[in-house]
Amino acid sequence: MKSAFLPDRGVVKVAGEDARNFLNGLVTTDLDRLKPGLGRFGALLTPQGKIIVDFLITEVPAGHGGGFLIDCPKALAESFATKLKFYKLRAKVTVENLDLGVLAAWDGQPGAQPDLAFADPRNEALGTRILIPEDLKQKLSDLIGAELVDAAEYEAHRIALGVPRGGLDFMYSDAFPHETNMDRLAGVDFDKGCYVGQEVVSRMQHRGTARTRSVKVLLDGPSPEAGATILAGDKPVGTIGSTSGGKGIALVRIDRVADALDAGQPLTAGGLVLKLAEPDVVRIPAKQPIA
Repeated sequence: MKSAFLPDRGVVKVAGEDARNFLNGLVTTDLDRLKPGLGRFGALLTPQGKIIVDFLITEVPAGHGGGFLIDCPKALAESFATKLKFYKLRAKVTVENLDLGVLAAWDGQPGAQPDLAFADPRNEALGTRILIPEDLKQKLSDLIGAELVDAAEYEAHRIALGVPRGGLDFMYSDAFPHETNMDRLAGVDFDKGCYVGQEVVSRMQHRGTARTRSVKVLLDGPSPEAGATILAGDKPVGTIGSTSGGKGIALVRIDRVADALDAGQPLTAGGLVLKLAEPDVVRIPAKQPIA
């Protein structure tokens, strides 16, 4: 089993008697389905339905003070906390940006279950998240029986699984949840009540209007630079995101890529050829006729 402390992750705490209802009215995930020891994936959106920040969230046991801990990009933690305070109004909640980080552990089962640990809900193979101060990373790794490795190894693992990372594989405030596969990674609860941006997300789900998607790509040789335009012939069809070890994640217009595949056109980025790891993912299922 491996573990890595993720220096790009921060932790925001939301507590108080109104915390669950307060968050439930804002974010894409259903906190009524959350309890200590579990984690959920979600996001805070703009009213237009675009991702301000995506996150993993777990509930703190009552014996540890209760409330919710939100594992989010460290660079956005302070602004995220400020945004939550903006929405607070008269709700009885407190919002803090904590001095905690995230230890990820994968490729095996932890030999112990530390406090504030939960399985990553996006993909079972991503393993376990443990919210800790950085100076405890070696101690916790020893406790769960994991070899502490560099965060780059976790990044390579994430990329191989095709799980997008904000700021690399998509830009915050510029992408809809469907475009980053949040609907496929258990990041949107379509049966919960209203939340900010819900109308747009629901419409995309029910009408099947998502035309841009994050997809896994295979690279034969050097990796294009992140942000490089992907071309089908001379037509832009997407952008390359994070890459590692001949694998990568790209944000593409699936209809245009499907047309290119049908026409036998190669996909390139920065003059380098790439292929889809799962070509069928760009095929939009035909709507069934109504009887």
